[in-house]
Amino acid sequence: MRKMVPWLISILLAITLIAIVVIILLNTMFDDSSKEAKSSEPVKIEVLSADERVEVTSELKDIKRNLLDNDFIVVASFAFQLDSKKSKEAFEKVKDIQIRPIINRVLADMSVDQLNGSKGQDMLASKLLNLINQELPEDQKLVKVDITNFIMSQI
Repeated sequence: MRKMVPWLISILLAITLIAIVVIILLNTMFDDSSKEAKSSEPVKIEVLSADERVEVTSELKDIKRNLLDNDFIVVASFAFQLDSKKSKEAFEKVKDIQIRPIINRVLADMSVDQLNGSKGQDMLASKLLNLINQELPEDQKLVKVDITNFIMSQI
């Protein structure tokens, strides 16, 4: 009996330590997800009239670029919806010198398979939205990127 007491104590101690670690891990995993959900602001969807949409939308037409596999070329046009008329005016000034190179870099890194179908075009639009928003000043925000013209052809 005396030989079993140290073993029993060791087993109980190991079970207690495992239970404490599991509780701590569960608490930290659930706390992080609830903090993220609380810290993010709810998305408000504003329905704009046609005139309001035209006032905050800028177009960039006919961007021609080879893809990652040099046998293919893309000709695309984009519509960028910004958060305000003031943002659009500032965006118009820099779209050829700051936005066009971003689009060229993104297209240069994409393959034909990545751009095929609506999923590929959605991925392109979301990638552009994220990269362009990083380049804009804090008081300006790009709300939406639409692909208005898209032709992909083999050379």
